[in-house]
Amino acid sequence: MRLVTRGDLDGVTSAVLVTTMEDIETIELVHPQDITDKRFEIAPTDIMANLPYHPSCAMWFDHHALTDSNEKPPADFKGKHDIAPSVARVIYSYYSSEKLSGYAHLVEETDRFDSANLTKEDILNATGVILLGFTIDSRSGIGGFKEYFLNLIEWLKTKTLVEVLAQPEVERRAALLRENNLAFLDLLKKHSRTEGNVVVTDFRGLETAPIGNRFLVYALFPETNVSLRLQWGPGKKFVAASLGHNIFNRTSGVHCGQVASDFGGGGHRGAAACPLDAKRADEQVVELVRRLKEAG
Repeated sequence: MRLVTRGDLDGVTSAVLVTTMEDIETIELVHPQDITDKRFEIAPTDIMANLPYHPSCAMWFDHHALTDSNEKPPADFKGKHDIAPSVARVIYSYYSSEKLSGYAHLVEETDRFDSANLTKEDILNATGVILLGFTIDSRSGIGGFKEYFLNLIEWLKTKTLVEVLAQPEVERRAALLRENNLAFLDLLKKHSRTEGNVVVTDFRGLETAPIGNRFLVYALFPETNVSLRLQWGPGKKFVAASLGHNIFNRTSGVHCGQVASDFGGGGHRGAAACPLDAKRADEQVVELVRRLKEAG
């Protein structure tokens, strides 16, 4: 049996829970767009978590709003879908097993991280599970996720949190984030602009996405309430657009997931992502900004 999930903290925690409850032989990390565009083959024995539904899977867990750009599950699908702070919470609730009781704190902190229910202290001086979340967050720009992802699962199942945080690779990544955050702030200033209540950060002019805490943009532009970040996808085949509510100014009325779904992506109310056509990206950005401003 194989677990197919996303390479982030929610995926790690979900993998810890699922591998505790099910006989999982291998784990694959997949971008949601690969499921939407049917570029990744799902087998009948696969368990999917934190990804759009695929009719071939054996079980499916998700916490995002269902969108028109993805297939809808039948009423009798095996697994669970619920609007929740994280898919880890959905899985934890589904099994409701004593075997998982030791992971209660991990799930609670994953809820906070995945729903961006964070404080300024979490952003500027992250610790514990929140720090782990930043070290595995693809938007932090560190890279090299697969081996690290698998190691985190093993460590979280066999070690205390203090011992996990003391692992050399965790410490290396945490140090890299701290070292790069000042440079990242400078890049945010150079490549960001405000349009009303929206802060747009455009990293398409950079050869590689910079390393840094993705929430720092809200500390720089506290007067905005929603962000749009642009960077090239793999091979510059598309532009990756990320939408999110300002976690320090939660006044935006936009549902990011609904907006992203109109561009072939998805997500939840406070954060979402979508691919933009490489040739039409500028035109689509104008429409995205209009939608974000319109909601106020």
